[in-house]
This record gives sequence, structure tokens and C-alpha cells, in this order.
Amino acid sequence: MKKIMVTLFAACAFATAASAQQMDQEAAMKAWQDYMTPGDVHKMLAKSDGKWTHQSTMWMDPSAPPMKSSGTCMNKMIMGGRYQLSNYTGTMMGKPFEGMGLLGYDNKKQTFTSTWIDNMGTGTMTMEGTWDDATKTISFKGTCVDPMSGQDMPVREEFTIVDDNHHKMEMYQTMGGKENKMMEIVFTRAAKK
Repeated sequence: MKKIMVTLFAACAFATAASAQQMDQEAAMKAWQDYMTPGDVHKMLAKSDGKWTHQSTMWMDPSAPPMKSSGTCMNKMIMGGRYQLSNYTGTMMGKPFEGMGLLGYDNKKQTFTSTWIDNMGTGTMTMEGTWDDATKTISFKGTCVDPMSGQDMPVREEFTIVDDNHHKMEMYQTMGGKENKMMEIVFTRAAKK
């Protein structure tokens, strides 16, 4: 009798575990589906697809006059509308410039993610940001390498969607415990031909 009871208990425990595992698998699949499905924020990013011109102002030395440059940017949603790839060309400090950004929105963390590389360095800048609906601004924080020290330095970016055809990006860096505005870029959507 005792052996039958143990066998029945084991069978019930196995059935319960199997049922729980099935429920866990279904919950995991639903969570993954929600995580991977582009939503309203991704649709908002897609509105910026297309060609843009940009006018850049850089402050290499806060006490010196800023440097001006210009160029173009092409935005395109990739991977089924999950990320926006941006390719930049132009000039900077009198030299040809090219850069690439990848902008995304993490459904689970509810944060924007930004990765940036360009031909003015060999590192990668990564940032995370949050959206303010009142100002139509993504406030990013992250790090990039300080070429002088080789150490990570804090950076901050404010990216404002002024309207459907105008955007503005302001970049700040912290060096020696002091934050300085290092760059401002004004974007204008290029006229369609």
C-alpha cells in the first residue's frame, strides 16, 4: 500500500510539474512575442525615415569659437521595423566624415537605445534614454572614450523632434567633473524630388 501511495504521489508531482512547465513555456512565448513586436514607439521612429540635411556646430574648446560643418543623413528602419539605421556623410574639422547610428526602443525596459560609430575614432558610444512627451525629447545618457586618458567619460544627449521635418540634437560631455556642450546638430528633412 505504501508503495502504491508513493507511486501515486510521484505521478501527481510529475503531472503538476509538467503542467507548470507547459504554463511557463506559454508565458515565456507570450513574453517573447510582446518583447519582439514593434509598437507605437517604433512607428514614431519610422516617421523619420528618409534623407535629411544637417548643420553641425562643435565646441572643441568652450572658450574658442565653434566649428561649423554640414552633411546629409539617411534614416531607414531595419529588421522588420525594430531599429532605425542612420548613415551620416559630410565634413568635420575640414576632413571627410562618415558615421553610423543605430536607434532602438526596448519594449521590456521601455527605454531608447543608441549606438554610434564614426571615422573620427575606433570606439563605440552607447547610450540609453527616456522619452518626454511634453517636450518631444529623448534624453540619453551613456559613455564614450576620452582619447587623451583612454578612460570612459560620461556623455548626455538631448534629441528633440521639433516637428515632422525638423529635429535637433544637443550633445554634452563631462570632463574634469564639469559638463560642457560639445555639439549641436540641426536636422532638416530633404525635399523629395
